[in-house]
Amino acid sequence: MSVGYRTLPDMSDVAASGSLAPPFIDAPANADTVEAIGALSPSRAGDFVTCPLLYRFRVIDQLPEPPSRAATRGTLVHAVLERLFDQPAPDRTVQAARALLAPEWERLLSEEPELAQMFSGDAERDAWFGEAHTILDRYFTLEDPRRLEPARRELYVETVLDSGLLLRGYIDRLDIAPNGDVRVVDYKTGTAPRAEFEARALFQMKFYALVLWRLAGRVPRLLQLMYLGNGEILRYAPDEADLRATQRKTEAIWRAIERARSRQDWRPRPGRICDWCAHKALCPAFGGTPPPLPAAAADPYSSRTAAADAGSAARADPLPEIPSPRSFAPDI
Repeated sequence: MSVGYRTLPDMSDVAASGSLAPPFIDAPANADTVEAIGALSPSRAGDFVTCPLLYRFRVIDQLPEPPSRAATRGTLVHAVLERLFDQPAPDRTVQAARALLAPEWERLLSEEPELAQMFSGDAERDAWFGEAHTILDRYFTLEDPRRLEPARRELYVETVLDSGLLLRGYIDRLDIAPNGDVRVVDYKTGTAPRAEFEARALFQMKFYALVLWRLAGRVPRLLQLMYLGNGEILRYAPDEADLRATQRKTEAIWRAIERARSRQDWRPRPGRICDWCAHKALCPAFGGTPPPLPAAAADPYSSRTAAADAGSAARADPLPEIPSPRSFAPDI
């Protein structure tokens, strides 16, 4: 594990063009041979580990959550960085990224007009935009996008384990070097975690690596978390043992979710995350009362629709119980 190195010695700065992307990123593994018993993304797995009641509110009850400035800023920055790579390589500058902020914000507003309610006036909105500018500027201190040609951006991936658990999620960026080495990149608009929390931060990346390994039969060379909040990079080179352990952990989380569902036992787990939770008023740990479980909670995983188009800009979700990975919490 390393922080701050620009690349591993044999990992090229310049990723292969999209035309060299292997076919595994276009088709889910086992989709036709194993029936899915349920689905899990790294975000929702993290919700359950953090607080089973939070998982219930988001997945079973599907309670709405008001937009937050931090989460929306993260969505905006991710959208700008995705669009930046639509530009010819020489044009991927700080100025170009900044110029994308306003149109991407207008696009988000057209899709979710309620986002405008986050600000009491122009001064608050302008300060928020200033923070987004700072985060984008910091990205350019970590890498030069003019030297990169990502194979894919905002890539939807899924695979079904032999147990029937469907793993899925969206990868911010997939880089493929000329020798076929794969680098999985995720942008975080928060700050890097302390050393004792690095393993938790890497779970998401190992989850993606597990899916890619099952799809391609090849372990990604490098997992890279880019923390734009303070300009640090967390890198990890996984091996097969790591990914087998990640599969065991993920399946253990799913078994715990199934036990909670069968017993209707979604206990709160109070902690620091409670300060940001939109459902605090409903939590028994703070004197609240959760709503009755919906009748559909008896078997929310009974059907599965077609997989999302990995090349689509829209985040179509093939199983309704897993919201978009940046729908809720900010990077903390």
